Amino acid sequence: MRVAFGGILHETSTFAKTPTTVQKFAEGFGIYRGGQILERFRGANICSGGFIADLEQAGAELVPLLWAFAYPSGVIPKADYRQLRDEFLDRLKTAMAAPGGVDGVLLDLHGAMVVEEIPDADGDFVASVRTVVGPRCPVMVTYDLHGNHSWARFAAATATVGFDTYPHVDMAERGVEASQLLRRTVRGEIAPVTAFRSLPMFWSAPRQVTSHPPMNDVIARLHEMERRPGILTASVSTGFPWADVPHMGCSVWVTADRDQGLAEATVQELADWLWERRATWQAPPVKVTDALDRGEAEGRYPIILADHADNTGGGAPGDSVEILQTFLDRRLQDAVVLYIVDPEVVAAAQRAGVGAMLETTVGGKSDPEQGPPVAMKAVVKALSQGDFVYDGPMYAGLTGNMGPSVWLQQEGVSVVVVTKTEQPLGPAFAKTLGIDCRKMKYISVKSAVHFRNAFEPFAGNIYSVDARGTHTHNFRALAYQHRPRPMYPIDGEGPPRLG
Repeated sequence: MRVAFGGILHETSTFAKTPTTVQKFAEGFGIYRGGQILERFRGANICSGGFIADLEQAGAELVPLLWAFAYPSGVIPKADYRQLRDEFLDRLKTAMAAPGGVDGVLLDLHGAMVVEEIPDADGDFVASVRTVVGPRCPVMVTYDLHGNHSWARFAAATATVGFDTYPHVDMAERGVEASQLLRRTVRGEIAPVTAFRSLPMFWSAPRQVTSHPPMNDVIARLHEMERRPGILTASVSTGFPWADVPHMGCSVWVTADRDQGLAEATVQELADWLWERRATWQAPPVKVTDALDRGEAEGRYPIILADHADNTGGGAPGDSVEILQTFLDRRLQDAVVLYIVDPEVVAAAQRAGVGAMLETTVGGKSDPEQGPPVAMKAVVKALSQGDFVYDGPMYAGLTGNMGPSVWLQQEGVSVVVVTKTEQPLGPAFAKTLGIDCRKMKYISVKSAVHFRNAFEPFAGNIYSVDARGTHTHNFRALAYQHRPRPMYPIDGEGPPRLG
């Protein structure tokens, strides 16, 4: 059995101003071709790592094509997307023309990719692969929990598997699941058919943490459905609300073995169950000062503030400063902000050197909504070129790079200033600078949920705060032009839409 695999992954914020070029892919997790994919991702906790593990265990012949990942940012220019897509397709055509051809294709995608003039870029990509391989070749796709889905992409795929966890610690598992479905399909053991529904509602990030209620109830429901006779897989997507596209929003899908009626009935049951509980998936925003007051009243430390309105993992610029300014105004001790993106400050710190006193303005430079910049007179505690190793369950086995970076400290407040927009999935990078997050009393992270697996074990209290920033969770404040309407709870209610 010869199986081709790869993907182009991007979570696109249409509200972010920086376009995502091919160069941004190269500077992100990177662009890997052929055997480079095996070298980079064998044993790694991502979907392609799961593909590799399952296919090698089964004795299949692996045909790695192209894998490209850019960190969340703005819309991809059409020419840049076509350059990557067409290279992928050319490599696929070459694989098909080789002796033995291709028995199946595994696609590692995100589900919220937006390209200039192509709002449903994931749908375009899957449909393009289908055009190349023809109607009979199995094509299995994996997606992030935060995809914005259309029926077109499911119609082009044979089966689709979504993540079950947030933070995303099950990526390799989902890759294995997709690969097993593909192998069973190639052998003729199953014939997958899929039903899809979209739900007109926003889903608050604090209610998506899959290890806690109420989200763990959703995942338990999915797993119960997957144990039913004839059901192959079931998934939910909570959507990505910072992509202003016609198919933005929550969705669910169910894949059955040969029985379209069973798939339709089961997915409708799931959609109805979620819609009836739509108020459950909402959480009001919390102000920064309120979160600090609550945490200090309870007296459990460290108090962790998730700055989800400036979550660089969702395409935000990473230089909002409300929390940093609040820490300084309150003259907090043992406080740290992870991270603020400001290459100008990093360059100034490099010129000054470790131990120097640096007078500068930090953050708030990408957009007026992120600022104004914070005046600091801080000690340069440490400098770094940004290399580190992920030590948490997410991206286990991979290395990362924050670019040239600096640890600044003004009295009791520390801030890590970086040059790349990557969220703090754990304390690993801070540790390379000499910061022990376990000894801190106050921690701010530019993240919504992904930080939890690494920080939660030693956290006193965690608060998701809606500090000032371009990626606010007050969705009424975002200037949507293309998203569906109505969307609960912002502008009324409408019945769940059919796929």
